[in-house]
Amino acid sequence: AEEWRIVSPQRLTLYRDNWYLDAWCHMRKELRRFGVDRITQTQTSTNASRHVSRKSLDAHFATAYGIFAGAPVAVARLTFSPRLANWVANERWHASQVGVTLPDGSYQLDVPYSNEIELMMDILKYGAEVQVIAPESLRLKVIAALKAALEKYRNG
Repeated sequence: AEEWRIVSPQRLTLYRDNWYLDAWCHMRKELRRFGVDRITQTQTSTNASRHVSRKSLDAHFATAYGIFAGAPVAVARLTFSPRLANWVANERWHASQVGVTLPDGSYQLDVPYSNEIELMMDILKYGAEVQVIAPESLRLKVIAALKAALEKYRNG
């Protein structure tokens, strides 16, 4: 549904070939990220704009994995197979990620996240080459998604 918002634009962000407007939303009274491709109309205002420091913007938008904003709620611990260890070790999932090659040649990656939706999509694309070790809630959601995908293939 369309909704009018009065915002104080702060910056444009390019993420995975999509542009986003990071802005102060006066209706919600908080920072929000808007997909530029979803903005259908604009209108300038004579009201004073609210300025948010770059440090505050980074603290809100850049502390957790992916495009979702907010402070991390958990750290995902993922283990990738030895076959993909070198590949994943060279990927940058997040500025605060911690990765280590394990004795068996697999790669363990810790990634902070605030919303599991995008993280789950990235985990699922690796199929059997990755395992969610923690947290248990994320592990169970990935298991449920894999079971649902398997059912589609069994019934289709």
